[in-house]
Amino acid sequence: MERYEADVAIIGAGPAGTAAAAHLGALGVERVVLVDRHDFPRDKTCGSGISPKGIKTLQKLGVWDEVAPHAYPIRGLRLVTPGGLESWQSGGEAAEAVVCYRRILDHVLLKKALASGTRFVADFDAAEAIEEGGRMVGFKSRAGDEVRARHTLVAGGSHCRVGLPALRPRRVIQAIMGWWDHAEFRPHHVEMIFDRMLDPYYGWLFPETETRVNIGITYEDPPDGKKNARELFRAFLDKHYAGALANATQVGGWRGHPIVWSYAIEQLTAPGRIAIGESGLMTHPATAEGIYQGMRSGMLGAEAVASILSGRADEAAALARYERECKRAFQLSFWGGGVFRGLVRNGGLDFVVGLSQQPAVRTITARLMASM
Repeated sequence: MERYEADVAIIGAGPAGTAAAAHLGALGVERVVLVDRHDFPRDKTCGSGISPKGIKTLQKLGVWDEVAPHAYPIRGLRLVTPGGLESWQSGGEAAEAVVCYRRILDHVLLKKALASGTRFVADFDAAEAIEEGGRMVGFKSRAGDEVRARHTLVAGGSHCRVGLPALRPRRVIQAIMGWWDHAEFRPHHVEMIFDRMLDPYYGWLFPETETRVNIGITYEDPPDGKKNARELFRAFLDKHYAGALANATQVGGWRGHPIVWSYAIEQLTAPGRIAIGESGLMTHPATAEGIYQGMRSGMLGAEAVASILSGRADEAAALARYERECKRAFQLSFWGGGVFRGLVRNGGLDFVVGLSQQPAVRTITARLMASM
């Protein structure tokens, strides 16, 4: 059995965990241990879209120049409403957003963390918190290995409950997606289709390269049961993309995964630990975006523990400030997502898109979509 000692330990090497580790290095924190269930590079089921806010965060982390050559630039949006109205919103030559394989994005962030002094432990499946006197002081793997740390950042995604409250209210969005080569699509445009079969969520087409797209759907299960994801996805594809996929080649199989979220940004901290990213349920309630929230909350968590370790703040004050900063960063957008869900359900999206045919309203609509 292995045992590791650290000032800061991080569970999960997705965007939240790797961003936190990289930022800790930039802040001068030296003894950082980052664990993950897998080794790198590795694939991750995800739409892989990075919003304008996500790009700015990558720039702050100092890795955008390495990500950009591998990212497919997005300059416009095709939006289809539940009532069937279609709107094309295109910007200029500059990328408004990008799509980047998680295999590349996460590995770039991990390499930045390693260059900053982080120790990475692969194939470590964190399973149990180690607590002493009501404080989290580390965690154990299913194999019995241990990491002992003064502070732990929990970034293992929604499935990871190590050291976190078990009863916090959560909501679940289901997602299923596939990949195709040589489908018909408009270059450098994403597509969001709000069909009533997915209400209040949507299906999408994200181009990943000049020849490959990923297409998927997000939806909620009803309170009294579960929808058949594959049947629902097939119905969506037949309705919206039968022509575009007629001469395309499917790459691999369809993949599904749950996305967990909450309007409430709370219960993120306790003595010795901070929840970041999806472990803190910080996923956007309307778009299901989590990459930006993961990276940004990871940086905020890193700043909190760095201030404690340096003696600039006591733990209680630093943890309280972390929760306030997360609310400041995400709460308004999450509430806006709730309003947007309502627009989709009550026909308001059709009204807004109808107005957006006017140039001034079109610009405002595009900016609102980007800001979410």
